[in-house]
Amino acid sequence: MFSKDQILQSLSRVIHPEKKKDIVTLGMITEVESGENGISLTLTPEKSNDPFISSIKSTIVRTIKEVLGPDAVINEIKVQPKVIVGKLQDKPPAVLPGVSNIIAVASGKGGVGKTTIAVNLAISLARMGYSVGLLDADIFGPSVPKMFNEEKFRPEVKRDEQGDHIIPLAKFGIKVLSTGFFVDPADAVIWRGPMASNFLKQLITQGEWGQLDFLLVDLPPGTSDIHLTLVQEVPVTGAIVISTPQEVALADAIKGIAMFRSNKIDVPVLGLVENMSWFTPAELPDNRYYIFGKEGCRKLAEKMNVPLLGQIPLVQSICEGSDNGEPVALNDSIIGKAFMALAEELIKRVGQRNKEQGPTIKLEITK
Repeated sequence: MFSKDQILQSLSRVIHPEKKKDIVTLGMITEVESGENGISLTLTPEKSNDPFISSIKSTIVRTIKEVLGPDAVINEIKVQPKVIVGKLQDKPPAVLPGVSNIIAVASGKGGVGKTTIAVNLAISLARMGYSVGLLDADIFGPSVPKMFNEEKFRPEVKRDEQGDHIIPLAKFGIKVLSTGFFVDPADAVIWRGPMASNFLKQLITQGEWGQLDFLLVDLPPGTSDIHLTLVQEVPVTGAIVISTPQEVALADAIKGIAMFRSNKIDVPVLGLVENMSWFTPAELPDNRYYIFGKEGCRKLAEKMNVPLLGQIPLVQSICEGSDNGEPVALNDSIIGKAFMALAEELIKRVGQRNKEQGPTIKLEITK
């Protein structure tokens, strides 16, 4: 075990990017514990929506290991703001006050593996020590429950003087809510647009999300009322667009990027993720077969001036993991490491976005 002084001395090397002072001097470390399970910290920023909290947590984990050695393990980093303020005003926001970054995961068309990317990306972020939520907003085709092997899960609903609170599934270090938790897997969801939008609002506003570094929102393919509902309800930090290298998928990805970049919505596009980049058979791990085309997303990223966050190959283990409820990001296989690299790139882009741009403004639609 390490002493409190040793830990604080290590943390004095972590500099707040905006304030240019170390987090110990700033009084951001309010609790320090060291036990058999590792080191637990309470990080207390001045406000709940400090855009640098995620990068500071990542730096803390890295610095502790660099200074105290590989045996130093971070068990938990709690975030408890001194003052909870809104992202756009000085009063508490009505929706998701404890969520630092809301990331929309979108695709121009179905069948490109958007949900697979969202699930494995969420798991990778959680494995890196971040507090993560996953909201399955694909109202009519929820597949997140199957990927978590929790198709029979039914959320508990608590009621108090403030209303109903939906308790998310907690699995793999992630808080998860999905339409699929409220309907039988064999039943079709036959709802009109307003009903679907209102249900999504419930999952957002009544979900007991708590303090999160990242809330990933798995959107339906294409552009729809659900997308508009999300940007009306919460200030989305940024969006990532998933596509395969295939021309028909890229054509729809362009539409997805254009939607987020439109004047009314104006959500930063953090980058493209190319899924099914190449096929690698298990018996020939060094071979690559570009069955959907080669470098399609890289070329589109250059054309649209957006980063290419990562390329994920088409391998059997990804499909099997999605089907049996054991996503590949849970292990340190080659594919698992590919998702960890994708998570690292996302964190980098979110940090850069928060440093260079102000908070996203919620969409206001007037007749």
